[in-house]
Amino acid sequence: MADAARSVTLAYFRTDQLATENKLNEGFDPVTRADREAEQAMRGILAERRPDDAILGEEFGAQAGTSGLTWVLDPIDGTRGFMSGTPTWGVLIAVSDAHGPFYGVIDQPFIGERFIGGFGEAHYSGPHRTGALGVRKTQDLADAVVFTTFPEIGTAQEGAAFHRVAAEAKLVRYGMDCYAYALLAAGQIDLVIEAGLQSYDIQAPIAVIQAAGGVVTNWQGKPAHEGGQVLAAATPALHATVLKLLAST
Repeated sequence: MADAARSVTLAYFRTDQLATENKLNEGFDPVTRADREAEQAMRGILAERRPDDAILGEEFGAQAGTSGLTWVLDPIDGTRGFMSGTPTWGVLIAVSDAHGPFYGVIDQPFIGERFIGGFGEAHYSGPHRTGALGVRKTQDLADAVVFTTFPEIGTAQEGAAFHRVAAEAKLVRYGMDCYAYALLAAGQIDLVIEAGLQSYDIQAPIAVIQAAGGVVTNWQGKPAHEGGQVLAAATPALHATVLKLLAST
């Protein structure tokens, strides 16, 4: 499925064939032909190989199944980056059951990187090396590198909570979409804090990060696989520190 989505997305990336539409009447939430065709390609594979499984995709919604498993698909996470030519977007694929996601893939077609996690194992493959994924061991927020996609972080209250954390971190960076979660699983950064996510935005990152040894919850310390507010941390100690700051509104 990831290979199929790679083929579709790369055919449009950084070309003049990419037509962009806006999903919103107010604001800007783009969708492209590449988003739709990549999801259709993945759904076609599932129809052939896993016809009894349910599907939840960003572009074509929910399809019921009878197996108790659901494939959660985001054909291009970071469409704004995709349409801008930046290689920080990705293809997200997760498999979940009643307890949440247990296997996930974060794929970056243009760079050729793939981050996979599930069943207690996490692996990376890319143009320069392959190997196991593992989070960093950072314990203190003062030593932490934190990422988020949008500086506003949702509502004004959510933004204020994020900036309390950012003020105590070593370094803050913006605009990475799903690639930030991949970097956390790869041991390159320590925290990702976001709000306003959908389930298809976060289920694959949850599976990959947890398999790499990290922690992912919502801002109340509860499961985050339905989306909303998300806190991903390299270590339990760092996660606990940030939870307190996010909650002190």
